Amino acid sequence: MTREEYLRREYAGRMNKAMDYAYANLGRDFELAEMADAACFSRYHFHRMFSAFSGETPGEFLRRIRLAKAAGLLRDDPRRDVTAVAMDSGFSSPSVFSRAFKDRFGVSPSAFRAADEAKLASILKAAGLARSKPSQTPGNDGQAEGNEGHAPGGYLPYAEPILDVRWRKDMAKLEYKVELKDLPAMTVAYARHVGAYNLIGEAFGRLYRWAGPRGFIGPETMHLACYHDDPDLTPPEKLRSSACISVAAGTPTDGDIGSMQIPGGLFAVAHFEIDQSQFGEAWTALMGEWLPSSGYQADDRLCYELYLNDHEKHPERKFIVDICQPVKPL
Repeated sequence: MTREEYLRREYAGRMNKAMDYAYANLGRDFELAEMADAACFSRYHFHRMFSAFSGETPGEFLRRIRLAKAAGLLRDDPRRDVTAVAMDSGFSSPSVFSRAFKDRFGVSPSAFRAADEAKLASILKAAGLARSKPSQTPGNDGQAEGNEGHAPGGYLPYAEPILDVRWRKDMAKLEYKVELKDLPAMTVAYARHVGAYNLIGEAFGRLYRWAGPRGFIGPETMHLACYHDDPDLTPPEKLRSSACISVAAGTPTDGDIGSMQIPGGLFAVAHFEIDQSQFGEAWTALMGEWLPSSGYQADDRLCYELYLNDHEKHPERKFIVDICQPVKPL
């Protein structure tokens, strides 16, 4: 690795820490300078540096992810009033929230909540958030771009889009089982991916190239992918996901490889045995079929996929995977 590449990775890793700080503190109104401090960057230069790195200012980034969280709460938790949504999303007042929300989505928070499925699709399309159909998604040739040869034991996933929560009645019904589990918190090392979720393979490649020589991959290692943004409410090029492996607490990381703790708590754990093209359908089955009749609702802790086998050694080359969605009672 050249010195230039090393410095570039170190820079990216510190920017990821700034973004992680924002996600972890969305529920409070904090100063943007705190993001700079979290990443050990100069407060004076942080605005310019962040903008050059991400294509949006720190304020634009924070506003976008707060509005996405608010829209998700309005859509998924009809009993929470608009004021509570504003406060839980880190806005200083309901009036500030309402103005920002209407600027972003073209309708008031109340109108967004009241919209039926067709109207909601129209609102999101007008906001530039209409997503492509699976057949139009890059990488649908059976191998996600960048996946080739990077994963030990063939853990890397799929080429279909993830988290398509709209239940499609015409698709074949998958066999699966769901258990409610109280899962512990987990420390992971991660490589960050920004962009379409189905192209996370490149991040797994970076992670494994870092972890392998350090002896961090073994029989007990957990391999998982975490998803930070709702793909219905986030532009595809801004989606953030993390390719992860479990590590001991306190494990040092460097460059663009970071560490974080995945919160524990109550999860719906859906167990699937699927081929590479069925990950999107699996998420749809959990979120669109099981969840609405379960008596539970999605919580906003990190959701993730836990890969349980080497699919290349499976007789049908199938993935055995647990989809872990945090939940709370309705």
